[in-house]
Amino acid sequence: QVQFVESGGGLVQPGGSLTLSCTASGKIAGLSVMAWYRQLPGEDRALVATITGPGSPDYMSSVKGRFTISRDNAKDTVYLQMNALKSTDTGVYYCNTLPHRTWGQGTQVTVSS
Repeated sequence: QVQFVESGGGLVQPGGSLTLSCTASGKIAGLSVMAWYRQLPGEDRALVATITGPGSPDYMSSVKGRFTISRDNAKDTVYLQMNALKSTDTGVYYCNTLPHRTWGQGTQVTVSS
């Protein structure tokens, strides 16, 4: 079963940028929809962005225009470029398929001055 390892999180000031990476243990070319999810403090895990096999993206409204999802099937990697970060983006970010499979450890993103 394909597993996912997220990286790239950290502490950033409001208005800053981060790029998250997700490396799969197997081929993602055969996985139709890849996604980034996040779990904000005190909330359930929620879908943030999706990308189809051909590369068509979609975003939750609160990140549209600030986040960009992309995938590199040759590298079995999915990315999330996050710009204009806000304190309300603070949380643990996960990548997975849609619908999701087994969760990885996620990567912590903290937006604070």
